[in-house]
Amino acid sequence: MKTLISTFIALILLSFSSAAHAQSVDAQFRSWLDQSLWPDAKTAGVSRATFDAAFKGVTPNLKLPDLVLPGQKPETPKDQHQAEFGAPGAYFAEKTIGSVQTGGRARLSEQARTLRAVEQRFGVPSGIVLAIWGRESGFGRAKIPYDAIEVLSTKAFLSTRKDLFRKETLAALQVLEKGWATKADMKSSWAGALGQPQFLPSSLIEHAVDMDGDGRRDIWNSVPDTLGSIANYLVHHGWQKGRDWGFEVTLPPSLSCSLEGPDRGKTGAEWAKLGVKRVNGSAFPAGETEKTGFLLLPAGTNGPAFIVTPNFYVLKDYNTSDLYALFVGNAADRITAGGGAFKGKWGSVDKLYRSDIAAMQRSLEKKGYDVGGSDGLPGYKTRRSIGEWQAKNGLTPTCFPSASLVKAVR
Repeated sequence: MKTLISTFIALILLSFSSAAHAQSVDAQFRSWLDQSLWPDAKTAGVSRATFDAAFKGVTPNLKLPDLVLPGQKPETPKDQHQAEFGAPGAYFAEKTIGSVQTGGRARLSEQARTLRAVEQRFGVPSGIVLAIWGRESGFGRAKIPYDAIEVLSTKAFLSTRKDLFRKETLAALQVLEKGWATKADMKSSWAGALGQPQFLPSSLIEHAVDMDGDGRRDIWNSVPDTLGSIANYLVHHGWQKGRDWGFEVTLPPSLSCSLEGPDRGKTGAEWAKLGVKRVNGSAFPAGETEKTGFLLLPAGTNGPAFIVTPNFYVLKDYNTSDLYALFVGNAADRITAGGGAFKGKWGSVDKLYRSDIAAMQRSLEKKGYDVGGSDGLPGYKTRRSIGEWQAKNGLTPTCFPSASLVKAVR
């Protein structure tokens, strides 16, 4: 009985302690708003009325990831044994990309007038715009449940990337000041990305457009504004009108996979001379013969191969992932041309953790290779460094991590 009473008292004390701690954080947050954030917001052109309305009832959301509470130090990242390295092919699950294809094809006719206007104004193909819209928010159907001001200000106050989120919080306040959205409209993901195209607030200010002519840049409720804003973002990041994103190809056995990368480009004619062919057997389009393309091997020799154009890297600006850009490109082709899955097969991947790959990257760095950083993610610099190391050591280059390679490089 005494044990039960002691446990009950301990739980009550813990509850009081947690409540007091939360109140302390809330008080510090309000002080930070008034003394630190408000002066910057005022300088950015935000009125006091807008500022106060934005933060009415807002308290820090302590359930968000990557927060460091006042008085605490950031946790030292643990060896990432819990973070398993995923097989690239899993990103292209037919259920996922198929739903974007089906939804995109339906909207190709439903939104035909808007899509024509977007393509005429920005030069970005309809398929690309639809694929991004579908991937980011399920064509506007995905639930975006968070209060953007709450998320952004919590991260600006407590996250490990305070400077980034402070900038984005101020940008969100400017959006409210401009009247482009109401506080109720300002819904975001847990990371603070807004609306149907999932823009951060600074991207909304820089790239969003009023495509429907109502005087607002409404990426939450307006399909025309959403589609035009996606296209405008791509144009601002260098989209080249009239060029595709890329082409799936087959490679001759003699071609080194270490030729991959946006800094090792060749013209379409040069790739063809080396024996690179499109998987459908046709030649590269005439317009690509003298233009530069780049070898892309997201799984090394363990998956499909591509020659991509600079537009592929514009898609990567939207989301810094080779697989994301490939997903958008493939989905766009399926939407507008009725294509299907890539012809090349994604091979199996050894069970590895990101910490294994990071250790391998550090070993390669010590040997003088530029792997692009030891983050546990095998980007193109890591992949081609693997190929170069394999060739130097008498191995057949695969340009992709494996369990045996991780051990051998160490």
